[in-house]
Amino acid sequence: MDKAAFLAAITADEKTHVEFLQSFIQAPSPNPPGDTVQAASVIREYLSGHGVESETIAPQERMPNILSEITGGSGDGPRVVMNGHIDVFPVAEADAADWTYGPWSGHNDGTYIHGRGGVDMKAGTAASIIAFTYLHKYRASLRGRVTLAVVSDEETGGKWGSRWLLEHDARSRGDCMINAEPGGLQSIRFGEKGSLRLTFTVKTAGGHGAYTHAFEGANFIVTRLIDRLKSVQDIEPDLDPDLRSHLQRTDVRDVADEIMGPGAADLFLRPTLNIGTIHGGLKVNMIPEKCVMEADIRLPIGLDRQAVLDHIHSILEDFPAVTLQVQSAASNPASHCPAHHPLVDAIAANAERVVGRKPLAIPSLGATDTKFWRYLGIPAYVYGVSPDTMAAVNERVAISEYLAVIKTHALAVWDYLGGPP
Repeated sequence: MDKAAFLAAITADEKTHVEFLQSFIQAPSPNPPGDTVQAASVIREYLSGHGVESETIAPQERMPNILSEITGGSGDGPRVVMNGHIDVFPVAEADAADWTYGPWSGHNDGTYIHGRGGVDMKAGTAASIIAFTYLHKYRASLRGRVTLAVVSDEETGGKWGSRWLLEHDARSRGDCMINAEPGGLQSIRFGEKGSLRLTFTVKTAGGHGAYTHAFEGANFIVTRLIDRLKSVQDIEPDLDPDLRSHLQRTDVRDVADEIMGPGAADLFLRPTLNIGTIHGGLKVNMIPEKCVMEADIRLPIGLDRQAVLDHIHSILEDFPAVTLQVQSAASNPASHCPAHHPLVDAIAANAERVVGRKPLAIPSLGATDTKFWRYLGIPAYVYGVSPDTMAAVNERVAISEYLAVIKTHALAVWDYLGGPP
C-alpha cells in the first residue's frame, strides 16, 4: 500500500472516528478521583473490534493503563511511542448545570464534539488510538515498531501512569515519542516549562479584630509576602544561545500568541507566579492567627528550581512567621528536546499536507507527560488540537481539527518508519 491509499483508508472512516470520540467522552474519567475503568473499557473494545491485541497494566486497580505493540514487516528499525491519557479534569457539581449539553454528553453539533476532556485530551488520545489501528492494519509496509501507551493518572502527576510504565516496561520508552495533547495545529511542541509548587504557612498571634494596633494578622503577612514573591518573575534563565535565538524569532512568537493568546511568547523566557489558593481566618471580626497559601511557579527552560528556591529563602528571612514546603510530587523540571528531528520533519510535512499550513516548533507553557520521556533523553513531541475551551465550562473540540490530528499522526509515523511514499 502506498501513502495516498493509506490516507484514503483513514479518510473513508471519518464517521466512525467521530463516533469513537463521542463514546470516549461519554465515559466519565475525572481526576480526581481518577477512576478510568469505564473509559479504558471503551478503548479496549475499540482496539479489539479492529483486531488489535492490547494489555491492561494497572498498578492501581481503578487507574488502568493500556499497552499495545506493532512490529513492522521488516522488523528492523526504530521504535515510536504513541502516548495519550484517559483521565481528565473534574467538573464542579455546582457548574454542571451551566453546560449547554452536559459535561459528559459527547454531543455532536456538526462542527464540535462537546464534553469534559474533549480538548484535554480525549480527542488527542482517540486520535493516537485510531492512527495506531491503521498503522497496525498496514504494518507489513513498515519497518521498526510502534508502541501505544494509553495511561491514567496524568492529571495528578503520572505516578501510576506514564512514569510507572517508563520505570517498569521497556516497550514504553522507544527511540522517540509522539503525543496529541492540545497544542494547536500551528505548532509542534518540543519542550515545556517546569513547575514548582509551594505551600507557605503563616502562624502568628491572633486576637480581636479591633486590636490591630497589637497584632498583624496572618492574612496581612501573606499579602506582603505575595508582593515580594512577584520578584521571582525577574529571574533570568541560562539558555543555550541557539535556543534563545529560536524562541525570539518573530514567526515563532507570532504562532505562540496566535494559539495561546497575546503575551504568551513573552513567557517563554521568564518564570511566572500564580497564587492558587489562600485559606486564612475563622471569623470576620477576628485577627487570623494562621493562613496557608499555595503558589505555582512555572520554570522556563534553562532555569533550575534551586535558583528560585534560593531567591525565595532570601525573601523569607524578612518573614519569620512563615514556613515553606515544596510539593515535591507536583514539582518537575522544565524539559526540552531538539527542535529539529526527523519526526518533527515528518509531522510538519504531513500537517502541511493535511491542514495546508506547516507548523512551527515551540515550547509549551503548561506540562504534559512528554517530560518523562525527555528526562530519559528520548525526544518527545506534541501535535494536537487547539487548547481553546480546555478545562472550561462547555469544553468542545473541533471535529475538523480532531480528524486532522488523526491523519497527521498516522502519516508522520508512516513516513518515519519507512512506509512507501
